[in-house]
Amino acid sequence: MYPNTSLILTNIPTGLPTPNKDLTPLPRPLDITTPPSQPHTLLTKLLYASLDPYMRGRMRPATTKSYSPPYALNEPITAYAVAQVVHSTHAAFTKGEIIYARLPIQEYSNRFDGAPSPVHKIPTPLPAGIELSQYVGILGMTGLTAYAGLFEIGQPKAGETVFVSSAAGAVGSIVGQLAKRVGCRVIGSAGGERKRRYVIEELGFDECFDYKVEGAREALARLVGGEGGTGVDVYFENVGGEQLDAVLEVMNNWGRIVACGMVSQYNLKPEEKYGVKNLYAIVTKRLRMRGFIVGDADIGPKYIKERDEKVTQWLQEGSIQAKEDITVGIENGAEALVAMLRGDNLGKAVLKVADPDL
Repeated sequence: MYPNTSLILTNIPTGLPTPNKDLTPLPRPLDITTPPSQPHTLLTKLLYASLDPYMRGRMRPATTKSYSPPYALNEPITAYAVAQVVHSTHAAFTKGEIIYARLPIQEYSNRFDGAPSPVHKIPTPLPAGIELSQYVGILGMTGLTAYAGLFEIGQPKAGETVFVSSAAGAVGSIVGQLAKRVGCRVIGSAGGERKRRYVIEELGFDECFDYKVEGAREALARLVGGEGGTGVDVYFENVGGEQLDAVLEVMNNWGRIVACGMVSQYNLKPEEKYGVKNLYAIVTKRLRMRGFIVGDADIGPKYIKERDEKVTQWLQEGSIQAKEDITVGIENGAEALVAMLRGDNLGKAVLKVADPDL
């Protein structure tokens, strides 16, 4: 039996998860030498796992309802991942193929046909200029969230002003670049001077403020408010709290708010959460604010083919950036996930577990 290190939810966290208390790398022995006994099953070797803010919301009691099921206590947490087929009893997959699916964060796992999320094959050899890790980032769920959310809900037009919170993060960094391609003026927020400069100098945003040294209300008033200010036509919301409150003051009439996430509120107790005060602006400015889940039929699936074709081409041309913050080793997975939740990452947080077998 192979020891099979796995990232286990060992305790329901309060606030930010604690490595080796709430999330613990532990063995889950598995026979990896023989094919699965069940039909329509894949034994897979984990290569890359995507680390994303939504995962914190799944670390909750089973009685707390939400759009996605909670992680099971004392079981491996799951993530969108790239893996290699080691054994297959499924007619559609063969040994050695590379797949993209939601999988447990463990070195090896069995994937049964009929599981809730689909399995996609990744082309091999990879398209020229494309990295395998990008399939858990810009070519995975993260990139699809940015692409579909912006174009389906935000509907940016040339000449409009787009504000993106968490602009140095995995989703925000892609959103801003997409909006620039449309011909928009793009403003971002980021935490720290290093991230602020990255957003402007590497991602090509027009402006970015550091919310750690300048309040969102003051920054937005300076950048888009006042007499002759452009205001904001599209707000891609990743943060919530004070930044949402502030942008409502400078949104233009008939503006669109793409509610993707509110990461500033994820690790707070109910009594600590920020109470947004300017919601009446949604009425007076006739704003449209819509939340979404990338798996919604009219969101992600609608844009997969278009995103794949266009973004692959842009990556090959070098006209879009896809910075990754890669942590190596499943034993470091808990620390990497918590660091992402703190906002320490610059670009897409990825856990590398292994290289594919040639």
